[in-house]
Amino acid sequence: MLVAAAVCPCPPLLVPEVATGAAPELDAARAACTDVVGLLAAARPDRLYLVGPADEGAHGVFPAGSKGSFAGFGVDLSVRLGGSAPPSAGPAGGDRPLPASLAVGAWLLGRAGWADAPIEGLGVDPKATPDVCAGIGRGLADSGERVALLVMGDGSACRTVKAPGYLDERAAGFDAEAARALGTADTAALLALEPELAYELKAAGRAPWQVLAGAAEGADLDGRLLFEDAPYGVGYFVAAWS
Repeated sequence: MLVAAAVCPCPPLLVPEVATGAAPELDAARAACTDVVGLLAAARPDRLYLVGPADEGAHGVFPAGSKGSFAGFGVDLSVRLGGSAPPSAGPAGGDRPLPASLAVGAWLLGRAGWADAPIEGLGVDPKATPDVCAGIGRGLADSGERVALLVMGDGSACRTVKAPGYLDERAAGFDAEAARALGTADTAALLALEPELAYELKAAGRAPWQVLAGAAEGADLDGRLLFEDAPYGVGYFVAAWS
């Protein structure tokens, strides 16, 4: 049963070494992520699932010890799911590298010194239907008596003309509804987010959020929005469900 969940954005820029000179611009987001991971620990889960969007070929399960790297972003920094890893460390836990979203999540957990429950990662197809996502979430919730989720995902990337997806007038409304649903633990509203619109707005968080919605069905959790902003024209949200 799902007892707690945390929602965080997943831009590699959240990692200060990747952001370099722009690092202070996301300090508030980092602080909120640290707080929400702490709330997960307070729920005393017996297992934690790290869920995030993954490109084709990186869908599926990533066991504890799986390694991720930020080398593709020009930084010689590696992480492991369940602990930090030096750049020279070899593979452990699995041969596939963590997708970027899970690497950011692993960095957040390592930064918080997570040692409160076993961890497993799950890379979700950003094009998965709401029904498929909800079914995945139900399976995660049914896998233990006290399950927690750390859900990584961004909102639209079309909030300004300088955003990765340029300006789309629909983006602000999409993000407002997503923020409201995440902040109130409104599972029905999350499942109602349209995949096609999310794809057009480059909102990679849609599928992971719908996994969360499926996992939370019947759990009677309350939601709280800790952070909402759109730096660089991308919607970032941090929320806690408990």
